[in-house]
Amino acid sequence: MTKYSKIISDKLKKLPPYLFAEIDRKKEEIKRKGLDLIDLSIGDPDIPTPKHIVEAICKASKNARNHRYPSYEGKIEFREAVAKRFREDFNVKLDPEKEIIALIGSKEGIHNIHLALLNRNDISIIPNPCYPVYKTAPILVGSRIYETPLLEENDFLPNLDKIPEKIYREAKIFWINYPNNPTASVATEEFYKHLIDLAMDYEFVVCSDEAYIYITFDGFKHPTILQIKNAKEVSIVFGSLSKTYNMTGWRIGYAVGNEDIIRALRDVKTNIDSGVANMIQDAAIVALTHDQKCVKEIVKRYQIRRDLFVKGLEEIGFEVKKPKATFYIWLKVKEDSISFTKKLLEHGVVVTPGIGFGKYGEGYIRISLTQSEENLKEALKRMKQLFK
Repeated sequence: MTKYSKIISDKLKKLPPYLFAEIDRKKEEIKRKGLDLIDLSIGDPDIPTPKHIVEAICKASKNARNHRYPSYEGKIEFREAVAKRFREDFNVKLDPEKEIIALIGSKEGIHNIHLALLNRNDISIIPNPCYPVYKTAPILVGSRIYETPLLEENDFLPNLDKIPEKIYREAKIFWINYPNNPTASVATEEFYKHLIDLAMDYEFVVCSDEAYIYITFDGFKHPTILQIKNAKEVSIVFGSLSKTYNMTGWRIGYAVGNEDIIRALRDVKTNIDSGVANMIQDAAIVALTHDQKCVKEIVKRYQIRRDLFVKGLEEIGFEVKKPKATFYIWLKVKEDSISFTKKLLEHGVVVTPGIGFGKYGEGYIRISLTQSEENLKEALKRMKQLFK
């Protein structure tokens, strides 16, 4: 600590404590003992970006026009490519000029939409457990939060009828995320319809994070909220190439939906960043417009891993609900999630404690399948030794 620690803003001080600090310390301690760690805690694909996309950025990097500032909203060709995917995959028509904007990864847009829409006394309704940015962004903006629990008995969907009318009246944003991180649950069209009706009545914005919409198994296809009648009047969807094409490090995503909300997000971005690098956009255009066989191959690989790990957990004695989507397993455990995580750490397996995603995540751990089949088998072997 230095004298400058006193000048840190009150908003920054309000952020939740870094729960994983002790786990990180424990990881370093175990590494010093010489035990290799199998890290199943991070949702970062281990499979490389498909070759044709890598080749596209190599080519684009040699184009001198791509060395200059990009546009704030993204190349029209990129926005047209996003529109093409929504049209072909979901039968949703989008205007590339008005209803689509490029993002420096969806996380950037998820944060900045709060700057675009929220005043001090406005409420953002967020799920609990959830992707942490839904909670930290309103704190940094200085607005209020209402947390709605995601419970197993409700298939990890918010119970829309239990949220008080007063909250709906004061809400500006309602966050949803399906397929869901961390619970791996999915949404139904009936749920979306109910939420859209509420948004129309109370005039709040539905922000739908659909980063995992293409990671689905067993022939299941997850809908986008924009397929629902009137959705575009009250909704904005955040999407990403990170999970679909194994491009987490590339930092490119998009927001699509209501043109007024897209315009507001653009106005924020013009004051904060200078857009996505043109060469990355060129590679993303190739990803979105070329044969989507690579996506099917990626998903097939995750399905193999899911089946392998679910079977292994069942053999150990866990009750596991096989996820329909994402590359996560949300595993119910019989003790607090921090203690369980520490036990696994002692055996060289790293997972994420559910409490890290919110208080209703307690009693669960999140397992990420972004490791090779060999490593997953070794993780199961270590878990069997621990729980035999």
